[in-house]
Amino acid sequence: MTTRLQKNIKQYLKDNIGIIGALLILCIFLSIFPKTSGAFLTHKNMFNVLRQISSNLFLACGMTMVIILGGIDLSVGSIIALSGCVAAGCVARYNLPIFAAIIIGILIGMAVGMMNGVVISKTTIPPFIVTLATMNVAKGLAYVYTGGSPVRVVTKAWQFLGAGYIGGVPTPVILLVFVLIITAVIMNKTKLGRHIYAVGGNAQAAKFSGISTARVKLLVHTYSGIMAGLAGVVLASRMYSGQPTAGDGAEMDAIAAVVVGGTSMAGGSGKIGGTIIGGLIIGVLNNGLNLMNVNSFWQYVVKGIVILLAVFIDYLRNKKKD
Repeated sequence: MTTRLQKNIKQYLKDNIGIIGALLILCIFLSIFPKTSGAFLTHKNMFNVLRQISSNLFLACGMTMVIILGGIDLSVGSIIALSGCVAAGCVARYNLPIFAAIIIGILIGMAVGMMNGVVISKTTIPPFIVTLATMNVAKGLAYVYTGGSPVRVVTKAWQFLGAGYIGGVPTPVILLVFVLIITAVIMNKTKLGRHIYAVGGNAQAAKFSGISTARVKLLVHTYSGIMAGLAGVVLASRMYSGQPTAGDGAEMDAIAAVVVGGTSMAGGSGKIGGTIIGGLIIGVLNNGLNLMNVNSFWQYVVKGIVILLAVFIDYLRNKKKD
C-alpha cells in the first residue's frame, strides 16, 4: 500500500512538474518582493487564499470534466449568482431552515446544468452557444429575483458555510477536500470517468463501442451545474448576502485553472490533480496582484496572458504528439 502510494505521488509530481515549479516560483517571488513579503506568507493570508480559491475549484471540478469532453461551460458564473440569491432569499424572505436553503441553491445549479446537458446531448448545437444562452438566462433570473439589490442574510448560522471555521480551518476548504476526492474518484475509478475520456478523445469511436455519449454529456453538465450551485451558496454565505453580480467572470477563472492545470482544450486528456495546481496558481496570482495594489483592470490583462500562455503550451504539446 505504501509502495503504491509512493508510486502515485512520484507519478503525480512527474506529470505536473512544470506547473508545480511555476507555483513555487510565484510563491517565492511574492515572499521576497518588497510590497508583498510581509503579508503573503502570513497564516491569515494563506487561509484567505485557500478560502478564496475554494469557490473557483468547485467550478473547476465540473469544468475539468466538461473540457475533457471537448466542450465548455460559460454558464457557471451566472449559476453562482442565481443559486446564491435564491438560497439567501429562502432564509431571509421565507424563513426556511438553512440546510433546506443550501439544498435548494444546489438544486437550482443542478437544474441549469441539466438543461445545458439535455440540449447539448440531444442536438448538435455547440456547447459554447448553449451555455452562453443559459449564462444570460441565469443572470437575468438573478436580477429579476432580487430586483438588482443584494438579498442580505443576518442569521449567524448562515455565515458558517462560507465564513466559518472547523478546528481553525476555513469551512469551504474542508468542503473542498471532500469535493476534490469525489471528483477524483469519479474521474479515475468509475465507468463514467472512463467514458468521459473516451467521448472526449473520439466521440464517434466511443459511440460505436457502445458508450451512450448523450448520457455522458448530460451527467457531466449536470455535475458542472451542481458544482456551480454549491459555489454560489458558499459565496453567498461568505458575503452574508446573495448578490446578482456575484460570479461575474468566475467562468474565466475556472477555465484558467483547468487549462493552466494541463487539461487540453481539444478534449480527451486532463487530470483533476493538475486542475488543483492550476487553481492554486490562479488564486495565488489574484492574491499577489491584490497585495501589490495592481489596478483591477490590469489584473484582467495578466490573467488573460496566463490563459493564452497555457493554451499555447497545450498547442505545442499536441503538435509534438502529432
